[in-house]
Amino acid sequence: MKTIKNIFLNDHFILVLIVINAFIIFLQEFDGVPRWVGYADNIFTVIFIIELTVKITTFGFRNYWNNNWNRMDFILVGISLASLVQLASGSEYLPLNFLLTLRVLRVFKSFRLIRFVPNVQEIISGVQRAIKASYVVIIAFFIFLFIFSVLTCSIFKNIAPEYFDTPFNSMYNIFRVFSIEGWYEIPDMIAERSSILNAFFTKLYFVVLLFTGGILGMSIINSIFVDAMVSDNNDQLNAKVEELGEKIDRLADKLSGRN
Repeated sequence: MKTIKNIFLNDHFILVLIVINAFIIFLQEFDGVPRWVGYADNIFTVIFIIELTVKITTFGFRNYWNNNWNRMDFILVGISLASLVQLASGSEYLPLNFLLTLRVLRVFKSFRLIRFVPNVQEIISGVQRAIKASYVVIIAFFIFLFIFSVLTCSIFKNIAPEYFDTPFNSMYNIFRVFSIEGWYEIPDMIAERSSILNAFFTKLYFVVLLFTGGILGMSIINSIFVDAMVSDNNDQLNAKVEELGEKIDRLADKLSGRN
């Protein structure tokens, strides 16, 4: 029993299981895959349930739940239970077809690989800092996107209904323009359906839209996000430089005192 507990508490062993399970989930999406592949996925789900049970028994539920990675594991294993429920209930014959949809969520078990990425905690902390530093700019960007989506819809919905027939469709395609995806194809198509004067103002409108939203807006968000991501490293570097400067000052004072 103690040997089994040590095995399931071994992170390297769990990592190997997760990698194999991720490969099996990958194989399941191919046509003509043997049925044993699906059964193997269910076996891995049972193994992960055993792992979860061993950890809760060993550490206690409160200590187990206080760890963020354990909470993520618990949720992901819980999501994958739909596969076992489907297998046990025989949902092909019972009115439980919604389980077929939930079963797709088993792919999220592969998210457990994230915890084994080197320095992942520092990366997550950097992302959290970046989100806190840039959320105001992101909100302002989406307000800008919303305004121009509605404006573009009202102007071009009759000329290009395939792109701007509704505000939601307009928002999606304006964002495509911001990401420099088809930014010239859309105005060129509209220009072909318009008069020469309208074609000129259409192209000018989309150039301004691309410059303000795509080049300026996206660049500002990206720069703030990246700067916040690396700010912790900069703070550590500045602290080391200040510490080194203080040591140099003390050494200089000692040398001047000897003279």
